[in-house]
Amino acid sequence: MTEFDEDVIVIGSGFGGSVTALRAAEKGYRVRVLEAGRRYEDDDFAKTSWNLRRYLWAPTFGCFGIQRIHRLPHVMILAGAGVGGGSLNYANTLYQPGAEFFRDPQWEGIADWDTELAPHYAEAKRMLGVVEHYPHFGPVERIMQGAAEDLGVGGTFCRAPVGVYFGTPGEHVADPFFEGQGPARTGCTLCGNCMVGCRVGAKNTLVKNYLALAERRGVVVEAMRTVTEVRERPGSGYVVTSERSGAWMGRDRRTTTAAQVVFAAGTWGTQQLLHRMKQSGALSRISDRIGSLTRTNSEALDGAVAVAVPESLGLASGVAITTSFHVDERTHVENVRYGPGSNLMGALATIMVPGDISLARRLGLLIGRMLRAPLRQAKLGSLRRWSERGIIALVMQTADNSLTLSVKKRFGRYVLTSAQGHGAPNPSSLPEAHRAATAIAARMEEEGGVPAEARGSWPEVFGIPLTAHFLGGAVISATPEEGVIDSYHRVWGHPGLFVIDGAAVPANPGVNPSLTITALAERALSYWPRAGEPDTRPGQ
Repeated sequence: MTEFDEDVIVIGSGFGGSVTALRAAEKGYRVRVLEAGRRYEDDDFAKTSWNLRRYLWAPTFGCFGIQRIHRLPHVMILAGAGVGGGSLNYANTLYQPGAEFFRDPQWEGIADWDTELAPHYAEAKRMLGVVEHYPHFGPVERIMQGAAEDLGVGGTFCRAPVGVYFGTPGEHVADPFFEGQGPARTGCTLCGNCMVGCRVGAKNTLVKNYLALAERRGVVVEAMRTVTEVRERPGSGYVVTSERSGAWMGRDRRTTTAAQVVFAAGTWGTQQLLHRMKQSGALSRISDRIGSLTRTNSEALDGAVAVAVPESLGLASGVAITTSFHVDERTHVENVRYGPGSNLMGALATIMVPGDISLARRLGLLIGRMLRAPLRQAKLGSLRRWSERGIIALVMQTADNSLTLSVKKRFGRYVLTSAQGHGAPNPSSLPEAHRAATAIAARMEEEGGVPAEARGSWPEVFGIPLTAHFLGGAVISATPEEGVIDSYHRVWGHPGLFVIDGAAVPANPGVNPSLTITALAERALSYWPRAGEPDTRPGQ
């Protein structure tokens, strides 16, 4: 493999890319990671979500933050950016899915996934420093427990498993996880701003584990490099073209060759690149199933907000997600918080309206409720201290619904678009989410002693759900007629190409998917031979 610049190029540095980088380096491969986002030290993160240049990702406008927002006809997507990918702005929440996920028909017959992934889930938990039960219990946790009891599902209430170093709040210590091989850490101060970027150094981002250890082994991580093309190299291997992210001029276009290329740019980034390469002919043998079985985790983001609550109630104190319960056997509800001052996402919230009526009726109901109590609605909709007055309800399902993504040309560029796919229609709103938010609001009134109300979102009003867990579209399959990659994550028809990120996930897990993506990546890399040794994986 010395004829190539690198043995392995990894596109993206999220959960799949970081695992790939470390495990491939451990097996003797020369690895280069190309990451579109910037590198952040703890002090670089935004203090609140109002610092748009450090919080939002909009490179055309000079914003190189950690929060991506994408829009498709059927869903609005929240994703991550930066060295460490989604771990920079995710909620530290590391649930393992239930048995239904492993029994999905798309991949059930390929392997006994529950059994086969078990040791890799264990390793992922060790590496990500999972604390199995959030150790603090305050007003938000009481509200969630009470809401579960009011809904008759109190027995499903639990504290979330989280990837956070708690230690002594604010105390800086040598690496407590990897026998001193990782970076120093600081005990969590419960500031609530996990999803804006942890300035404390308590959050177990990939920069604190997989990537830190990978770079110690010689892995090169290049930030602010957007991959624009992956093309077959005559004879063998691939040529990867990248350019400076967000550049209007002076794009600094470069090409790098590698024997193997791993797509790990997140579901949006990986799908966009694979679709474009298939359309352009650069990777013409990608399965026609690219874009099928794209999942949203059947997700909705609703919540509850009070007109005002006493500051002493401390709704914004804690890590981002701390508890959950199940409304029914397939619907999982978690509380979500932002820290004091991080009120930007409150602009997405509005009056909750039913999702099973026409847009005209939804708008009519919304306007009618505004006009009946304008002062109350103005107070509820205010962004002032929004993060301290509300609880977001993140609702996920194991339901079998999906979208099919494709590309169309717009102004000379290929852009992603969506259509309803396999299974039931992807939901634009969830009645179960409305029930949960209403129960949370009732308990919030009781806890805070002030009026509270269940809230929906503006995208939901217009029939577009929000998801923070965009998955699939290049899924594991038994044949290229059924999906894009095989059970070893190898792209059908293109030896040396892999998809190792959320795009490979074939079903809705119904819980936060980060731990599952990490476990799948650990499993995929466990089958890689050591550099220079024979490959014992069966041929495609």
